[in-house]
Amino acid sequence: MRKLILLTIFQSLMVMFDAHSQSADGDSPTFAATMHTYSVRLKPGQDLKKVLDGIVQQERIGAGAVLTCVGSLTDVTLRLANQEKPSMWHGHFEIVSLVGTFSTSGSHLHLSISDSTGRTIGGHLLDGCIIYTTAELVIGVMPDIIYTREIDSTFGYHELMIRKRKRK
Repeated sequence: MRKLILLTIFQSLMVMFDAHSQSADGDSPTFAATMHTYSVRLKPGQDLKKVLDGIVQQERIGAGAVLTCVGSLTDVTLRLANQEKPSMWHGHFEIVSLVGTFSTSGSHLHLSISDSTGRTIGGHLLDGCIIYTTAELVIGVMPDIIYTREIDSTFGYHELMIRKRKRK
């Protein structure tokens, strides 16, 4: 019985991670990919987004994701949900979460921060998020795939497209 359960779990995982399987909507393929990681410590005064963008460009990352980020900020600039213009805060904030995808063709990153009372707010990460004491950032890079951003006719935003990297 135990072997049958393990075999069923293994088969389910193989289907989930099959590089040629279809997503739940049937339209977008899903891709399994190996991952390399980069660990970075940012120092006081550095701009979180500018440093991340710099790493992406310098390393020519075609498909990456933020795995974790903790630290603190003095200045925060976010674009809040369904807003056109950025919002800014000055003070001392903890980075509660940084998540998203990125590549040399664009990024989609969300930052959550909390203040000294624990009040938490989040939105799209923009330039102007300045490190207070430190930020510990770990990013994952998938060399077998490429992320691009293309206009999605539903809302007119540049949305993620995932493709297998062509081998040379």
